[in-house]
Amino acid sequence: MKSSRTTAAAVWLLVLAASVQRARAGDPGDPLAAEIARWQSFLANHHSSSELWEEIRSATQPALAEAQAALDAGRRELALQRLVSARLNLAATEWMDSLPPAAFEEAGFTAEVERAGRSLGEDISAPRADSLSGIRPAAARALAEAARMQLREFYDASLDYGRSTTTRYGLYYVGAARAQRDLILFARRLPAPSPSKPAPPLRSIAPELDALEDAMLAAYRPPASIDRHPDFIAASSSLKEARELEAAGLRYGAMYKYLQAAQRLPIPRDATGTAERLEAFRKRIADSATDASIARLYLEIAQADLASPNGGAAAAAIADDVLPRYFAALGPAPAPPPASPRPPAEVTVTLVRWPYT
Repeated sequence: MKSSRTTAAAVWLLVLAASVQRARAGDPGDPLAAEIARWQSFLANHHSSSELWEEIRSATQPALAEAQAALDAGRRELALQRLVSARLNLAATEWMDSLPPAAFEEAGFTAEVERAGRSLGEDISAPRADSLSGIRPAAARALAEAARMQLREFYDASLDYGRSTTTRYGLYYVGAARAQRDLILFARRLPAPSPSKPAPPLRSIAPELDALEDAMLAAYRPPASIDRHPDFIAASSSLKEARELEAAGLRYGAMYKYLQAAQRLPIPRDATGTAERLEAFRKRIADSATDASIARLYLEIAQADLASPNGGAAAAAIADDVLPRYFAALGPAPAPPPASPRPPAEVTVTLVRWPYT
């Protein structure tokens, strides 16, 4: 057993070295390739005494491999999204493991949270709607806006969470806030796409969010509500984030999370002609007069899903529902449905959760 583990580790290291070399040889000036290579190297070489490290390492290794595979296939939006999903935990771990032992004591923990708050400065205040308007393409801005909202909530949760559990978990949330701040800085360094297209003029999608919530509630019935409960939770979480981003005026992030919620909603999909419909959307995205990189991100997710051995479900959802929602949201807002009387509330339930868990 030990020998097989050693062999597997050696093979993975060879694959890692080859992918890092490809990233360097392909375009040494590409910040996306360099960032993926940096975190692949960190993942391979980092050693941590934290009980969280093995869990984080196991969860992030596939995401980074998917990021590299997407980059090799020319799917840059997908590569960026998979990188974003992995680097949060890795960057938080890197920062936590740089702290002295005293930071994990109660007094040191409080001081470290306060120090981080001063370092983050205005980044933990309410974001302005146009604060990330300079980030291109639109998909990168969408991911950065989602991170900007999470940044504030991670930091706000850190002190209470550390006092309620252990200081290590509280510091993890501080590290997560710092990681999202650094992600935004990285997004600002990404080169503008060529040929350059103007950003899409996104309107409020509040009506679409309401309609998606209605569809979610209608679908949440047995047996689906039992058999696919985790999928409903994931879709509901994305919808909640979309509403928060919409309320803050961060419409690119709201669009990204709205489409993610639609993709995650576990309802029957029409898989007939998925590849043909995706090809039609590929042409529509390529011909778009504005930056359609948010739509292209979901197209690339579908393309990767179709190419996987057991794929097809995500591709069908994107072709059948997600991409039509994107283009519909670029048009006029839908007319509000006729008001229907609602029964008076009989019970008020308050659910408390930590951020994004």
